[in-house]
Amino acid sequence: MTQKQINRIIKLLKDKGIVFEKGLEIDEVDSVEGQFGIAFPPDLKLLLQIGLPVSKGFVNWRYGINNEKGKHEIINRLNWPREGILFDVDNNSFWPKEWGNKPTLLKERKEYVKNKLLDYPKLIPIYSHRYIPSSPCENGNPVLSVYQTDIIYYGYDLAEYFAHEFKFKLPESFGLIEIPKAIKFWSRIIDMNS
Repeated sequence: MTQKQINRIIKLLKDKGIVFEKGLEIDEVDSVEGQFGIAFPPDLKLLLQIGLPVSKGFVNWRYGINNEKGKHEIINRLNWPREGILFDVDNNSFWPKEWGNKPTLLKERKEYVKNKLLDYPKLIPIYSHRYIPSSPCENGNPVLSVYQTDIIYYGYDLAEYFAHEFKFKLPESFGLIEIPKAIKFWSRIIDMNS
């Protein structure tokens, strides 16, 4: 998205009652990315630099930089997808074929899954249980609704996601994405749920 498009999205979100603070400075972005081991896709990064959404349900990245409670809250949000998958491995027999033979012991299964998830794009929380993949680190990544292994596309890109989540119409100048970008592993889970 362009800066003009992001400004439009922020205005539409403000019209829906979303509260914004001053955007993150470059050093704050660098601090967040370094501290939490993430890389914001460019469109999300630009949005966060123009205006930081702080309404309930959003991640207040600034709060997590120098505040232990805030840091802990962000870490919990970042770990939510992993914990959900581990829950389904433990309780709902989730084990994709691509992982090979399932270890007999739960402890071994959990260790395998934790290591395996390191190979997949990290999911960055945006709002509630909606996440955007950190990789590829480019514009136009889909936004996923993540609840354990019940994962679906909630927007084929960031703009469509916000329009869907907060129920507003995007201007035609934003264009329409007909097929979401495939994301390693996460798109496979979505296909399994279809």
